Amino acid sequence: MVVDRQGLILTAYHVLGEESDYYVTTHDRKVFLAKIKGADPRSDLAVLAIQAADLEPIPFGEASTLKRGQFVIALGNPYAIARDGQVSASWGIVANLARKAPPVPDESQPTGKSTLHHFGTLIQTDAKLNLGTSGGPLLNLKGEMVGLTTALAATAGYEQSAGYALPVDETFRRVVEALKLGREVEYGFLGIAPVNLRPEAVLSGLEGTLIERVVPGMPAERFGLRSGDIVTTVNGKPIHDADALVLEVGRLPVDSLVRLGVLRDDQRLELDIGLTKLKIRGKKIVTAPAPAWRGMRVDYPSAVLDPFAGGGLGGPAFDGGVLVTDVEEETQAWEAGLRPGMLVSHVGQVAVRSPKQFFEAVSGTAGAVQLRLADLEGQAPSEAVVPGS
Repeated sequence: MVVDRQGLILTAYHVLGEESDYYVTTHDRKVFLAKIKGADPRSDLAVLAIQAADLEPIPFGEASTLKRGQFVIALGNPYAIARDGQVSASWGIVANLARKAPPVPDESQPTGKSTLHHFGTLIQTDAKLNLGTSGGPLLNLKGEMVGLTTALAATAGYEQSAGYALPVDETFRRVVEALKLGREVEYGFLGIAPVNLRPEAVLSGLEGTLIERVVPGMPAERFGLRSGDIVTTVNGKPIHDADALVLEVGRLPVDSLVRLGVLRDDQRLELDIGLTKLKIRGKKIVTAPAPAWRGMRVDYPSAVLDPFAGGGLGGPAFDGGVLVTDVEEETQAWEAGLRPGMLVSHVGQVAVRSPKQFFEAVSGTAGAVQLRLADLEGQAPSEAVVPGS
């Protein structure tokens, strides 16, 4: 689907192939070579760019207004037969909402839940979606796009009448806007391991999800969430299971302030927690990376390291700082001895917990800047002096 007049095309992430060439055919049979502008495995969305102008973007609707039984139309390219740019259409109704994609476990993701849609976002429709219709729009009767069809609809050699689509909602729009700019899509992270309540607890009338583990050094711990707490709401929305908690937090941008309703020892509390950044599984494609400072780039440690590996990222040294992710050779940062994997805890005397705080601390400085480095193993901190330009 066209999402920008200047040649930006939205599709599904999972249809992209390694070292593939991409072509876009418009309705007037013009063929364009396309390049990936941005791709995000967590949302299963990608944006391609073609050399075209004055295209007509598809209007977005709002999936939250959909009702069961509402008529919808699916457009797509089944079996790759729409090479002339003329898409195929099918119609049906909205069969259900907030469905979960089936998990697909692998070595990198044992739970098999690598996308937001494994936690309950999908629109289910009985519109016929043959193999190859992934990445096409699901429209309401106003012609507005309310969903993007996904390959869960059918697999090779097997057809089923139920199909699924990613919903066009606030998160969808946020992701698409970031991908249109070639930027990385960021997702909030608490640093907890939630589990469903035991059946006897549910039968007793409890609602929510149990916090089985709080990762040391992560926002949940710093803001007072404890193992054994039961989270009942996220920003006022009731939470009924662990997937719902992961979904509601995962929809939010990094640095968002989330309000959790918590049940602790029969007392109801409200905790406001600022989110850090989730580590994304799968290959991201970013064509407009975050800016470098004197040859180095930084990110949240939780976005690079696995917070659940080896007992967590705990320890005083990890409780704040930004991780060096890239250092260009023969730059001031390189000359100062900075290398990927180092943790910067302070700029001068100013503590930094996020890339935003880091750049605010170094902005406007032309001379040498002293950085305090903390070792991830909890050893004594060291310092690096980055020369000015």
